[in-house]
Amino acid sequence: MERQRSYSSPSGHRSRSIFVLLVRLVVPPCLALLSSVVVVGSPQVNPRAARAGAIRGRVELRRVAAAPERRPNVADLGAPEERDLPDRLRSIVYLETAPRGAFEQPEAMHATLDQRNETFVPHVLAITTGTVVDFPNSDRIYHNVFSLSKTARFDLGRYPTGSSKSVRFDRPGIVRVFCDIHSHMNAFILVFSHRFFAMTDAEGRYRIDVVPVGTYNVIAWNEGTSSDPKPVTVTDGIAELDFTLR
Repeated sequence: MERQRSYSSPSGHRSRSIFVLLVRLVVPPCLALLSSVVVVGSPQVNPRAARAGAIRGRVELRRVAAAPERRPNVADLGAPEERDLPDRLRSIVYLETAPRGAFEQPEAMHATLDQRNETFVPHVLAITTGTVVDFPNSDRIYHNVFSLSKTARFDLGRYPTGSSKSVRFDRPGIVRVFCDIHSHMNAFILVFSHRFFAMTDAEGRYRIDVVPVGTYNVIAWNEGTSSDPKPVTVTDGIAELDFTLR
């Protein structure tokens, strides 16, 4: 009750005026300071880094690697010979050096390299580091998947149809895969430490999307043969880049 009466007195009016003046002088700087703290605590967005484009083109193969001779089986006599030529026409195109921040792997990936008709399907598999690859056996015979590559050495042993074994690939590089039972079976696994790569279609076309703006060296690979690095500048549009592998 006494506090209410003091506001009705002349001295109370002076006190209230001084209080209002202090609020007007002090509160805006405080709000500005609070706003600056929020900005500093938030992630800083680089407009240039946020811009991205794409690289596309075509890989021309002047020489196509022949598939190894397949050991004939009694059941194959009189049947047309099967070749995985379309699969061998596919190439991998990738950035030699990835943009900054491209090595972040949000989650573990999974891929499959099947064994069908005494053939690895697909013949070429491109993955990122940390990917787990399943090797199911879809044939009615035993297989034994192994590799002596420096990037990943493993031997999965013999296992029958309907079974599957897995390998996690943690190092970037090229892994050559074979079957210890069938010498004509082989495949390639290309392990990248970034996601900026693409596989061509049967006509050699490729496209790498969401590439940050910048200048990069790009390489095309097919069946163990690599091109020389070719420079390309990416803007927020589409950069064209073709290759010829001999």
